Amino acid sequence: MNDLVYILIIVIPVAGYLTERYLSYLNMKMWSPEVPEKLKGIIDNLKYRDSQLYHKDNDRLSLYSSTFNLALLIIMIVAGGFAFIDNSLKNISNHPVVLSLIFFGIIGLASDILNIPFSWYDNFVIEKKYGFNRMTLRTFITDHIKSWMLAVLIGAPVLALITWFYYRTGRSFWLYAWGLITLFTVFINFFYSSLIVPLFNKQTPLEEGTLRKKIEDFAMKTGFRLKDIYVMDGSKRSTKANAYFSGFGSKKRIVLFDTLLKELDEDEIVAVLAHETGHYKKRHILQSMAASVIITGFMLFLFSLVVDNPHLSQALGAETPSFHMGLIVFGILYSPVSLVIGLLGNLISRRNEFSADRFAREHECGSHLASALKKLSVSNLSNLVPHPAYVYFHYSHPPLLERLKYLE
Repeated sequence: MNDLVYILIIVIPVAGYLTERYLSYLNMKMWSPEVPEKLKGIIDNLKYRDSQLYHKDNDRLSLYSSTFNLALLIIMIVAGGFAFIDNSLKNISNHPVVLSLIFFGIIGLASDILNIPFSWYDNFVIEKKYGFNRMTLRTFITDHIKSWMLAVLIGAPVLALITWFYYRTGRSFWLYAWGLITLFTVFINFFYSSLIVPLFNKQTPLEEGTLRKKIEDFAMKTGFRLKDIYVMDGSKRSTKANAYFSGFGSKKRIVLFDTLLKELDEDEIVAVLAHETGHYKKRHILQSMAASVIITGFMLFLFSLVVDNPHLSQALGAETPSFHMGLIVFGILYSPVSLVIGLLGNLISRRNEFSADRFAREHECGSHLASALKKLSVSNLSNLVPHPAYVYFHYSHPPLLERLKYLE
């Protein structure tokens, strides 16, 4: 049994890596020297060439980073790196909760630090090369430090409680862990914009003017109660534009990137928000959160069935079974299940995007939304001709040309 688990925790990551490389290859086969006929009138030759070069550069970086991380994982498994860390920590403490916290702290911090060069190259070489990056080195460093602090202040207590639940209740720990994660998910959805975002970006109320009035008039026309409209300094890090809804009930708010205000005209911005309102009115956000809660419960239940199986920890070379070693192995073995769930999630998400587009069109925003999507896709150098297989595996939003069919 140990041998089977050992083989699986090597074969599964390798299979995932090869699948991703093949999908990237298919994607590149879709590109052409000249703008395809179906894209004429949307993008010019220069922008089309830049979009291909941009994606080639990103794909090359993805190849290097994924190869590095796969090699690192296999070395840690084959050379007994996880077991070495586990055994070394027993000289510090025998308390299982403390051991889990330090173990995952070391693994998480080491992984993040080792991947910083790839993140740096992405921002300061590729994104800068194509005119997207606005991030300073200071912001890059402080972002990482803040992320580590959030992991300590939020992630560590959640992990500690889950581990404590296991050692106190045994296999039934998954019910308590599920309840805890559900409460945490709801809390984050309510307060993400007001508690987490301000650590990284400034949000200021949208000033009075024609844009605010148009947004408020649309909200009133569609029966969407709204009072909080904010502008976020997205240009602090990138020229890419975005907008999103956050929260529920009295805590819901619209957040517009300042880059979006520069990129689109007022009617196009209202159209983008009409699309987002469609998600809210059709309860896509609640459905997504409910699905996330159910999937988390399913995953925890599966983990509870095998968490105390000694073969999981022993496959990594551990002398005695432990919650944290079992979790590492389970995370790898669960990957194929996670992939299937992700594919289904992407399929539902793409359907929801079409539904939100129809909502915008039904409220006389279809042409403006189409115009906005074209502008954003071109300025962000999006891949306008992705391979269908790549879309199936990775896209939560339909490709531009498919969306335009519903809007124009």
